[in-house]
Amino acid sequence: MFRLQGSKVLAVDMTGDAVKAKNGSMVAYDGQMAFKKLSGGGEGIRGMVTRRLTGEQMTVMEVKGHGTCWFADRASEINLVNLQGDKLYVESSNLLATDAGLRTGTSFTGLRGASQGNGLFTTTVEGRGQAAIMSDGPAVVLRVSAQYPLTVDPGAYVAHQGNLRQSFQSGVTFRTFLGEGGGEAFQIRFEGDGLVYVQPSERNTIAGDL
Repeated sequence: MFRLQGSKVLAVDMTGDAVKAKNGSMVAYDGQMAFKKLSGGGEGIRGMVTRRLTGEQMTVMEVKGHGTCWFADRASEINLVNLQGDKLYVESSNLLATDAGLRTGTSFTGLRGASQGNGLFTTTVEGRGQAAIMSDGPAVVLRVSAQYPLTVDPGAYVAHQGNLRQSFQSGVTFRTFLGEGGGEAFQIRFEGDGLVYVQPSERNTIAGDL
């Protein structure tokens, strides 16, 4: 029921079912729809909605009915991910919408700096269905294998799925290789077998050397 119209608008066709989406991301709809705001500690895109670092509330809406809804967020590029019982790990700010049947939660991934409240807890999405993730510019999907581990700049990381082990390397940044400072003092390393989604633009990060 998820389809893209262009690369920056998600269309969701509903026949009595529901979808959960980032609050405020709906740009149009037709048909008969009912809307419910999800916040606090209940179900939602983040599972635990309260951001652990800032205490900021993240609100999610549930849309249910018959017709089509269109979603977009700040002209971000949208990528569709089909889950077949596996688990997707995604930064909460990069998750636009999920099938209502998918389970969402949070996973502690360790200290990797405070990037505007992101990074300590990663949103998890699992089950069978579709999720829509956003990126600043067209996302690139990179394969990780046993022979080819992958190292990613944390500002470019969007999501990953598969049988991957995640670790953090501190004290070295891509910028320090070039003799430039001011970047994150760590990298994310992935080993195993799976996919990593990266964006061609870095989100602003603060206190990256924590």
